[in-house]
Amino acid sequence: MEENSLFEEKEDLYEHFNFKVDKGTDLVRIDKYLLNLIPNTSRNKIQQAAKAECVIVNGKPVKQNYRVKPFDVISILMPYPPREIEIIPENIPLDIVYEDDDIIIINKNAGLVVHPGYGNYTGTLVNALTYYFLNKIDNQGNPINPLLVHRIDKDTSGLLMVAKSEYAQIKLANDFYHHTIHRKYYALVWGDFKEDEGTVTAHIGRNPKDRLVMTVFPDGESGKHAVTHYKVVERFGYVTLIECQLETGRTHQIRVHLKSIRHPLFNDATYGGDRILKGTTFTKYRQFIQNCFKLLPRQALHAKSLGFTHPITGKQLFFDSPLPKDMQAVIDKWRNYSQHKKYEEEDVIDVDLK
Repeated sequence: MEENSLFEEKEDLYEHFNFKVDKGTDLVRIDKYLLNLIPNTSRNKIQQAAKAECVIVNGKPVKQNYRVKPFDVISILMPYPPREIEIIPENIPLDIVYEDDDIIIINKNAGLVVHPGYGNYTGTLVNALTYYFLNKIDNQGNPINPLLVHRIDKDTSGLLMVAKSEYAQIKLANDFYHHTIHRKYYALVWGDFKEDEGTVTAHIGRNPKDRLVMTVFPDGESGKHAVTHYKVVERFGYVTLIECQLETGRTHQIRVHLKSIRHPLFNDATYGGDRILKGTTFTKYRQFIQNCFKLLPRQALHAKSLGFTHPITGKQLFFDSPLPKDMQAVIDKWRNYSQHKKYEEEDVIDVDLK
């Protein structure tokens, strides 16, 4: 793939600035040129962005010593959208797994939105981190702000990494893009698997009929390339606990991919997992499922582990988080059910998902 097309498809990078060099401009280093155009920045920040391949000239990334020429088109890309609203600090409890001068690892509770946006302007993880960093400064005496590197869904629990400096953020975002950050999720899904492990490869994009949900495009005619590897952890008959490893990081990737192979996440209302898809017609079974849904009022998905190279020290780091109480409780119920109940094959429910 050519560099310009690669950058056009680079996920989770947003254009913050765009400039066209005037006809009579002298040949000057791009870091010096941009310093005079971008407010509230420094030459060091511009150089860091260039090192992370986020300074683009005529569609291609350039180094900080590139000399601009008349009519060059310059874009500055960052791994977060331009801030459109003021972030209000809020004293929300945080489960901090790890923190140093450059990064912080959070074990996020289900139900917590990561970033303020439409319909969720307060009560988010970023609001909580903004409060946590109040009056704290970095080694250079600058205020510390939470800088997102990646996101997980509101109703997904588990590990999330946040940068404390722009360089760390850009470096980690680049690592995500090049698939050098390893993420594993645990998911409880409907149905049993014939095989112990497998891979789902299918483009993912927004559903043309409902822009709020994602869908697969098996022929690759739309959407973005996405790969999910899965492995069976424990079988319970009508549902299965699996481990998923992401090779790419598309919106709702695990949820959409598993639905596409007829294994929606247990109690995933958005993708059809909030009804009985496998099991029996018995009243006691229906009540058992309803009890499970009450215990776990969300999709059964947990970001369990995170492995990566530290953006500053180069040290290899790995973090693992236990399953949250709601998900563990439902898994325990299914384990008990599968061990003590006999499957009545003549009364089996098997919904054909299309």
